[in-house]
Amino acid sequence: MARDRKPSRHRGRVLAASVAALALSGTALAEFPAAAAGKPRGHDVSSHQKNVDWRRAKHKGARFVYIKATEGRNYRNPYFDQQYSGSRDAGLIRGAYHFALPDKSSGKAQARYFVRNGGGWSADGWTMPPALDIEYNPYDSKHKCYGLKKARMVSWIKSFSKEVKRLTGRRPVIYTTTHWWNTCTGGSAAFAADHALWVARYNTADAGSLPHGWGFWTIWQYDNGGSLPGDQNLFNGSMAQLRKFARGS
Repeated sequence: MARDRKPSRHRGRVLAASVAALALSGTALAEFPAAAAGKPRGHDVSSHQKNVDWRRAKHKGARFVYIKATEGRNYRNPYFDQQYSGSRDAGLIRGAYHFALPDKSSGKAQARYFVRNGGGWSADGWTMPPALDIEYNPYDSKHKCYGLKKARMVSWIKSFSKEVKRLTGRRPVIYTTTHWWNTCTGGSAAFAADHALWVARYNTADAGSLPHGWGFWTIWQYDNGGSLPGDQNLFNGSMAQLRKFARGS
């Protein structure tokens, strides 16, 4: 995903530089990965994409999309309403994500801000569960883990998750990278049992593993550019399973 404050430094390049990303289930990543066969394609957008042509995106193969709603506790994507309603009108399953700034306020406070500003969920079959985007600090390279010790970071994520669950009825999907997770949480396995994993991996030159604790990915962000607006994603299942996931089954 992307931070919206300084669009000249896209988050994808930060990830690509810091993450050795790899093969999933033994399949090497490519511009359009072989693992895509039969899996619904999706993408994620932020204010960088502005007013998206959603019907064109669906025509090009999009079946779901995540849209940036908020960042920290004082930023809301100014294009969120167009993106969120427009994608639904075009027939895409859509959801909202929050870009975490754990050094700015508590997980509970940011979860409340997120849900109030687009991060809700309903079991209508068209709404993805809320998602937490948590990755290396894009604003301060000297404090990549936002100045939090591993235990405090785990507590922050738990606080965010608990409040999202209380307010929406769903645990958030966790978007991260293997390198960030293992570095900044110490490879915590506390979330794998009840949080879907959205993993970002781009580079085909190296191999690696999923973040500690998870045995499989639910969503795979495999490229930060392609035929769909924003970042390119796959859902790890069939279209019928994607609809069930959206409904909360």
